[in-house]
Amino acid sequence: MSRLVMKFGGTSVADLERIRRVGRLVAAEVAAGHKVAVVVSAMAGKTNELVAWTDGAGPAAQGLAASDDEYDVVVASGEQVTAGLLAMTLRNMGLPARSWMGWQIPIIADDAHGRSRIDDVEADKLTAAMDTGEIAVIAGFQGVTRDGRIATLGRGDPIPAP
Repeated sequence: MSRLVMKFGGTSVADLERIRRVGRLVAAEVAAGHKVAVVVSAMAGKTNELVAWTDGAGPAAQGLAASDDEYDVVVASGEQVTAGLLAMTLRNMGLPARSWMGWQIPIIADDAHGRSRIDDVEADKLTAAMDTGEIAVIAGFQGVTRDGRIATLGRGDPIPAP
């Protein structure tokens, strides 16, 4: 049985009907014999809405270092909602599924809040769960710093060449 990673962006998970459609696509891959991990974005427009909320919290939220870690807490929540909704949908379809946040895997990121890069992925717990047949629904866009803070990965930035 091979492992398959599926990624769905905001438009693909924009509402509950689209999340159910993603659930059917995932179910088809499970039925084909794959061990599936699904990475999801926030529902279309939600991250921009969350960013606007942080802008409304005052000037410190607009990119100044004092609030960057709290900015990440707010804007990472969109992916968490989608991951939970998709995991619930898959369970309601009779499939074993669990949502995973970046800190639960963990996806270790640097502390450049709002534009972090992944340093390491400690995937032992995740792969063990997948090996039992559980579908891993992973909140994209987020990791955790070595000191335990949520860190969001850059939005729309090209990954620099090594």
